[in-house]
Amino acid sequence: MMAKNTKTPQRNAAAELALLERGTDPATALAFFDSLPAVGCDEIRGRYRGRELLTGHSMDGLLEASGWYGKQFDDADHVHPLLFRSRGGDIFAVEPRKVPLGIVPRVPSAVVSRAHAAVGVLKPAIRTSKHRARLRAVEYRGVVSAAMVYDHLPIIDVFRRVDADTLLGVMDLRGSSPYVFVLTRDTATDTARDNGA
Repeated sequence: MMAKNTKTPQRNAAAELALLERGTDPATALAFFDSLPAVGCDEIRGRYRGRELLTGHSMDGLLEASGWYGKQFDDADHVHPLLFRSRGGDIFAVEPRKVPLGIVPRVPSAVVSRAHAAVGVLKPAIRTSKHRARLRAVEYRGVVSAAMVYDHLPIIDVFRRVDADTLLGVMDLRGSSPYVFVLTRDTATDTARDNGA
């Protein structure tokens, strides 16, 4: 008589995320977020490329249209919360106070797209070399996990682990529904940095 296979199948959160990226709603995105494990502040160092998880939020499409690249976590006290890419491909940290995230949902997408074209020209005015956020363990939706706290804005981005190189984030901004995004570790940049490039 053959023994029964009692192993439960491994969860593939990355595959679940790929399905959600075809389009989802806020409740389903948050249920997926809630199902993911917490991540520690010391586990997410490096530069991450960001992309939006479209849920019907008023900000959907606007950050990417504006040239948003992602985030960079140098250590718990030194975080670049907003990296942008110019049309020429240059990636640079932006002063968050010069990106009015609170009004972004009310700005027409055509205006945001034109702003991306001007990012290269605006770069000297919006660029910063200073870290403008920190990582802290924060309880959100009943789980303590790594979260990015802006220094000067009332925004907390809370993270959960999808896999070793992918995070699901939720932007918590007072007066706004949760905005969901994905961060994928920029391994090429991390490798170059480790090699002294």
